[in-house]
Formats: sequence, C-alpha cells, structure tokens
Amino acid sequence: MPGADSVEHSRRVYICSMELEFSLNGIGEAAQQFWANAGNKKVFAFYGEMGSGKTTFIKALCEQKRVEDHVTSPTFSLINEYAYPGGRMFHIDLFRLKDEEEAIQAGVEDCLYSGAICFIEWAEKGEILLPDDAIRVRILSTGDHSRKITMDRPNS
Repeated sequence: MPGADSVEHSRRVYICSMELEFSLNGIGEAAQQFWANAGNKKVFAFYGEMGSGKTTFIKALCEQKRVEDHVTSPTFSLINEYAYPGGRMFHIDLFRLKDEEEAIQAGVEDCLYSGAICFIEWAEKGEILLPDDAIRVRILSTGDHSRKITMDRPNS
C-alpha cells in the first residue's frame, strides 16, 4: 500500500519528489525549480482539471529551455513539436481522444519513445502508453493567481 507521500498508477508506485506552490507572477522561478528537480527525465505526464494551468506551466517550462517556436495548446493539432537548443520536444494533448488506440494512430507513442522531451496533457487518457519512468505532474489551482504542483517519480 502506498505511503502518505506516494501515488499508485497502473500498479506502479510513485513517490512525491517535489511539491511547489507559486503565484502566476512567479511561474518562471517555479519552472526553473521544476527543471532542477527533473534530472534527466524526458517524459512528463500532466494531470489537472480544465483551467488548472497545465498549458500555461508547460509554456513556462519551454521558456526555461529557450524554445525557439511559439508555444501553443495542441488541443486541436494533438501534437506540437518545438525546437530548442538541446534538440526538440513534443507537447501532446490527449483531451479529445476516445482511447489509447486513437493516440497510437496519431503517433503519440512514437513521440513518447523518441528520446525527446515530451509533455502530455490529459495523460490519464493514454496512461497505458506512458513509459515506466514517466514523471507524473499534478497541477491544482489554489486561487485565481496561484497554483500547486506535485511531481511524482516512479519508485524503482
């Protein structure tokens, strides 16, 4: 049974490795702290209610990596690819998908296992496709201009 600081997804246990509260004015600093804690991980699965700030935080993460492209929500395109000085990254939004098969047909799995940085919004819709070492990121709106982010790492 997972402890108080752990979460279970698909029979794997995840340990909370970072909890961060910030105002939207401090989102850049929060993104810096996120990257400092992320280590060499590449796949980040985002969970949170509509309007919680998933896309806004991903934009801040991209700014910290000096993404050269305009970062937008991939709700309708499903997958956006961005260039940054370290290579490329994918921003994936599974909100409109019915099931994992649609995600596979759209090429999501290719992105997740490409070795590039991947951000997946609405990851619960494609949970089975996520690599075992994917980081789970939960975003909670704690006020009009404040957020709480929890990063969970696999316990392995």
